[in-house]
Formats: sequence, C-alpha cells, structure tokens
Amino acid sequence: MAPAERAGERGGSPPREWDATVYDQVACPHVRWGAAVLDRLAVAADAAVLDAGCGTGRVTELLVARVPAGRVLAVDGSLRMLARARQRLAGAGGRVEFLHHDLTRPFVGVEPVDAVVSTATFHWIEDHGRLFSVLAGVLRPGGQLVGQWGGAGNIARITAALADAGEIWAGPWNFATPDATRDRLRAAGFDVVDAWLEDDPVGFDDPHAFREYLGTLVLGAHMDRLPPDQRPTFLEAVASRLPERLIDYVRLNVVARRREG
Repeated sequence: MAPAERAGERGGSPPREWDATVYDQVACPHVRWGAAVLDRLAVAADAAVLDAGCGTGRVTELLVARVPAGRVLAVDGSLRMLARARQRLAGAGGRVEFLHHDLTRPFVGVEPVDAVVSTATFHWIEDHGRLFSVLAGVLRPGGQLVGQWGGAGNIARITAALADAGEIWAGPWNFATPDATRDRLRAAGFDVVDAWLEDDPVGFDDPHAFREYLGTLVLGAHMDRLPPDQRPTFLEAVASRLPERLIDYVRLNVVARRREG
C-alpha cells in the first residue's frame, strides 16, 4: 500500500483547521497521553489500526512502531495537520495512509480495521453517539477502541476565566462523564471494558509558552471567532485570570471492543 491522502465524505460543519507548525512545537502532553493510550492497545504486529485524529503524526509515529508488520490509517479533519504528519511519516515504508475526514461521517471505501486509537480528539466532537457508531462501522467485530480525551471537569478553571473575561460562548467542547460514555458506546455496538477519569494538570514556568499553548491548543476555536486585531487582547484577558499558569486537564480514558455478531 503506497502512502496516499484521500478525501473523506464531508458534510455539515467541517472540523476546524489548526496551525500545525505551532501545534507540533507545543503539544508535548499529547505525546505522553498517546503513549499511554498505545500501552493499552492489544493487537498483533500485523494489525490494521486507524488513528482517529492523528494531528501532526507524533503519536502515529509511535503507533507505526507498535505494528511493525501492519498498516495505519491516519485520519484528521485538518489538512494542515495531515500535511505535517505526511512529512513526519515519509519514512514509514508505505505502511501509512492519510485520510482527510470528518469523524462523524461514515467511512466509505475503507477496509475494516482491527483497532481504533485516539488521543485528545473526541472532546472536539459534539455528537459522541454518532461518532461511536461511525467507529463501530469501520471496526471488525471484536476490534478494539482505545482512546483518551477531555472528560467531565476538563479545563474548568479556564472556562471560568473565559466567563469572567466576558466570553458568552461556552466553547466547542463535549466533556462527557464515564457513565454517559459507557451508555453511548453500548448503544453504538461496543462492549465497554472500562472508562475512567484521570486528573493530569500541566503547568508552565514560562509565561510566553503558557500563552502560546493556551491560545493555540485550548482557545484556538475562540480565537478563530475574533478579528485578528482582537485576539491578543482576548488571550491576555483570559491568561491574566490564570496566574498559576496551569492547564487543569481531566482526561477520559476508554478501552472497549466492538460487539461480536
């Protein structure tokens, strides 16, 4: 299978574009989270695995090493992210295919996979019921879903700072509880092995690094809604209300399998 970039089905509001260069420079916690996700992946060396929300490919690179005789389908809704991932994985020996796709749309013309992995992606998707149904549709019976994303209570200090700064938009996130997630997974055709929350705050010593991370990874969707000349003032208004320079992450971890039969 030669490396490729395919266009997936589009529809509704497309996923947002990202500044892939800045993301790649500052997304250190995401790599650590991704490594923990892969530690829970139980597949053979020749497995076919879908990376749902591959970003710039830093975790995908680790995944490729975990299936040395397998194939990886790297999926993202951002063309810039995919372009950076394609550069990073150019030496993967043709075992990675890239797909620009909205994860709430069915996969068409994609061979079933043995597993789906995802890191720090699903909280950006509003309809988790539809998401899980789509993933069940691309998984073989018995196939594994291993993921981690923002869960209930995630970035609570930041959302409070946003409200205090006068922001009336609640944001694009869906920070679900383990119970609600188990119910949605079961309804979509999964047998849930486990779902749990984990506090994992990330602090910054450097004020500039904190603002860059906050503005790019956390508040990017808010920044996109503003004229460029208003973004620095908005970011400073939020950052100044977070003097501890802490991203109070709460991660929702999931291990599940598509139901047999």
